[in-house]
Amino acid sequence: MMTCCPHCQGADRFFNQRIAAADLRDYRRHGPSGTTKRLLDALQAGGVAGLTLLDIGGGIGVIQHELRAAGVSAITGVDASRAYLALARQEAEKRGYADNVHYVHGDFVALAERIEPADIVTLDRVVCCYPDMAALMTNAAARTQRFLGLVYPRDGWWTKLGVRMLNLYPRLRGDAFRTFVHPTAAVEGIIADHKLRRIVHHEGALWQVAVFAR
Repeated sequence: MMTCCPHCQGADRFFNQRIAAADLRDYRRHGPSGTTKRLLDALQAGGVAGLTLLDIGGGIGVIQHELRAAGVSAITGVDASRAYLALARQEAEKRGYADNVHYVHGDFVALAERIEPADIVTLDRVVCCYPDMAALMTNAAARTQRFLGLVYPRDGWWTKLGVRMLNLYPRLRGDAFRTFVHPTAAVEGIIADHKLRRIVHHEGALWQVAVFAR
């Protein structure tokens, strides 16, 4: 299944086989780290055994692999990068649970009507990769039955400046992919409108980790 906007087509080219392979090598050597590990720890503290997972923009599937090992029963992984999905599937096969994962290639917002709700929905460094934050968060929150987990940038001046500089590279290449710093209040306002309350929040220098519960 594939439905991609120009931005997501740009993401497919940007997050290519070379980047995906490097991410997988790093994960196999060191396991989850940084904000991803903090998000995983927060979700597992709430209990995940027997729950279902929808991992949006999950890359090589770190959250999928770790939560499956912690007892998640079924997983849907959606990503605009074919390279990431291929390696996520490869790792799931290596770990013996590929039959419990449904992989979807494309733009989550465009595909959302066809994607089933899940107990846990995760977006690890995905909010910053999508131009229409309101559509992304509305659809993600609507499909959350228990927990919604996010890692996304703080909206400070320093992150906005950094993103502006990062976007020079794809712009010079004529690539449609861009990175964004969306206002925290706007992100959390949409989540609150869907009757989810924040139960975990951590702010680092650049990134914030948040978990919301229904």
